[in-house]
Amino acid sequence: MNLLTTISGSLIEGFLPRGWDLAKIDACCSHPPDAIFDRQPWWNADFQPVVCESIEDFEVVFGHAIALTIQSARDARRPAILILPVGPMGMYRWAVRFLKEWNVSCNHVYGFNMDEWSDRDGTTLPADHPGSFQNAMESAFYGPLGDLTVPPAQRWFATRDRLPHYAERIDELKRSGGELTVIFGIGRVCHIAFWEPHFAAEYPSVEAWKAATHRLGAALHPLTIEQNALTSFRGRTTLVPAFANTIGPGLFLQRADRILGGADGTFGRGMQWQGPSLWMTLRYGPDPWVPSSFMPTLPGKLFFLRELAGPLVPDMN
Repeated sequence: MNLLTTISGSLIEGFLPRGWDLAKIDACCSHPPDAIFDRQPWWNADFQPVVCESIEDFEVVFGHAIALTIQSARDARRPAILILPVGPMGMYRWAVRFLKEWNVSCNHVYGFNMDEWSDRDGTTLPADHPGSFQNAMESAFYGPLGDLTVPPAQRWFATRDRLPHYAERIDELKRSGGELTVIFGIGRVCHIAFWEPHFAAEYPSVEAWKAATHRLGAALHPLTIEQNALTSFRGRTTLVPAFANTIGPGLFLQRADRILGGADGTFGRGMQWQGPSLWMTLRYGPDPWVPSSFMPTLPGKLFFLRELAGPLVPDMN
């Protein structure tokens, strides 16, 4: 007795993304933990999952990877183009620490925040609002860098007036020798940024889906809203907007030169939310209904907490 055998006629029928193959998802999540490293035919030859034993390790190695990306671009005298998430966040403290210790100026960095809370028409929260992603980035990354920080004119946020120009500006930077690194987390419904699985129904082909660069006032899946309520709003669902501005696969997939991803979705005491999303990312196979499933097709690394690999079985202790 499980969801697959009891979903018919239940309240959850029609709630999950309709393009999801639940039996396939269950199979993805049924592997033993060590099998998470088994390479799949669609993985890029230079894609690598990297296990971290603790949240402290995760934040250090992820932050080091970001700082090294910035330093390497500076050494090569080329722009460092970064698509940046708000979630996960702990790695920014270590990226700042490494960059300060190495005395690396970030005046060659161009940061593009991947998403922002919005209203239906794409109007975002004020920049200094405690819940805004812009405020989070200024507080966690740009501000603490001090004199080494990214120039304000090179910080792009997903507002209604700026997001539509991301693709054009990124293309200009790439033509001048810059490389785009997409830094990301994975959502409960396997979104990248706030590019939700149900958007797949709106495109006539995978190619058309891949070409979409952004969306203003994107309607969020209920599980995305609840995920953010639990992880960022202390469980207060009523504070979470139902819409967001977000980049699309035309940026995080088509224009990416490499990726740095992170999965740290645990709550403690054996509770977690991100294990199935991690396994779907690695094992489902590229499918627009599972946006994160395309990320292993790109070169780079995906850092994850060992606990997320499972085994994903009931624990009543």
